[in-house]
Amino acid sequence: MSAIDTLPPLREVIATHQLSARKSLGQNFLLDLNLTAKIARQAGDLSDCDVLEIGPGPGGLTRGLLAEGARRILAIEKDPRCLPALSEIAEAYPGRLKVINGDALEIDPLAYLTPPIRIAANLPYNVGTELLVRWLTPPDWPPFWQSLTLMFQREVAERIVARPGSKAYGRLAILAQWRAEARIVLSLPPEAFTPPPKVSSAVVHLTALPEPRYPANAAILSRVVAAAFNQRRKMLRAALKGLAPDIEDRLTAAGIAPTERAEQVSLEAFCALARELDR
Repeated sequence: MSAIDTLPPLREVIATHQLSARKSLGQNFLLDLNLTAKIARQAGDLSDCDVLEIGPGPGGLTRGLLAEGARRILAIEKDPRCLPALSEIAEAYPGRLKVINGDALEIDPLAYLTPPIRIAANLPYNVGTELLVRWLTPPDWPPFWQSLTLMFQREVAERIVARPGSKAYGRLAILAQWRAEARIVLSLPPEAFTPPPKVSSAVVHLTALPEPRYPANAAILSRVVAAAFNQRRKMLRAALKGLAPDIEDRLTAAGIAPTERAEQVSLEAFCALARELDR
């Protein structure tokens, strides 16, 4: 395995700092620096961007992002055991890496970042979906980020890019595809990680659209989609009856058969229904 910088191999770093992955923190470490560099490349040209990284662990992806030319990285790490290893990376790349020890769900990264901003992370499994939903549903659009390059369990990645008619299609697909271009760019087997998880993983790249794909009130669309998929086995006239007393007429006006189920309805049609309910 070729080196991407002058720092030690990750196995050596983990052994030196006694960094056994903790299940309680959703940790699975990627040790192949060639692989972390490959993931970093999926984020595109980073030379004029600040990068937000969540859960860097021993810093494999961090080193990949820096080696690929990221202007500056803000890494938020909850596990204090990882800080010495990350400090060594910061010393090797002077002025380009800031590490904050804390919970990514509670920290405002914008105080430390200068646009343009991209997000790249091997997200901890236990907070990955929640962070993604937050990034996709800010009060204003476009968001603070240009793109997201994120690793998830393969099942979650497939839910993000799913199309109508598939079992994976649901709220996450609507949220992601309404405001972003989403695609799976890399697949990783369990044995790529230490310890190996029970499932495969995948890297998803999302590029923020300048404006949503179809006009709709974000709050109403979110409410419609949540109600529809919370009872996805029911026909929409039943699943959505709590949203309006004349829901069948609203569905028909939006071009949706009241007898359809949520997984059959396109993003465009959901947006049409949200506009109809907003009238």
